[in-house]
This record gives sequence, structure tokens and C-alpha cells, in this order.
Amino acid sequence: DVQLQASGGGLVQAGGSLNFSCVVSGLTFEDYAVGWFRQAPGKEREGVSCISSSDESPYYVNSVRGRFTISRDNAKNTVFLQMNSLKPADTAVYYCNARIYDRHNLDFLNYWGQGTQVTVSS
Repeated sequence: DVQLQASGGGLVQAGGSLNFSCVVSGLTFEDYAVGWFRQAPGKEREGVSCISSSDESPYYVNSVRGRFTISRDNAKNTVFLQMNSLKPADTAVYYCNARIYDRHNLDFLNYWGQGTQVTVSS
């Protein structure tokens, strides 16, 4: 079965750094775009960052651009997220995601890891 095992996150003061990693198994890792979503209390889930198999033009939501860095290691089936200069607004539950577009059903096929809390204190 498909498993996404995330580790990292935690509690830091504003301006600090945290890291995520997510090890994916049960699928052909290089076929999937991978990344992270997050959901803060009272807000909709949003895509934070994602990276394609080609490792080109990674996506960052505007609010994290310049502070977060995503990377992937296809040999280790792992995606990483380095989070620097964290702000209280980054406080959320973060979810590792792997997705591939299903052109027949006109939707993404998504696999999700467990939610991991990031809390940034002021």
C-alpha cells in the first residue's frame, strides 16, 4: 500500500527554522509531484509548495516564497521542506502530499501523509 511518512515540524519562535521530510513508498515516486499542504485554524487548506519529478520550477505559495525551499531525492523517495524565517502566520497543520493527474477523471489522484503541527510563537 501507499505510505507517506512525514517527520519534522514542531514549535519554534518567530524567525526560527524547521524542517520536514517525507518518505514515500508503495508507488513509483518519480512519476508523482510531491509537496506540502497546510491548514490553519479557521482557514482553508492551501498548497504550500510542490515539486515535479523533473525538479524544475518548484511552486511556492506567495506567502512563503523566499523563506521555504523544497527539494526531492528520487533515489531515496523523499521530499524535503526547509522552512526559514518562520512567522506566526505559518502556524498550521502540514500534510505531505503526492499527486498525479488523472486525465480520464479530470482530477488529481492524491495520497496524503499524517498531519504534523507547526507552531510559531511570537
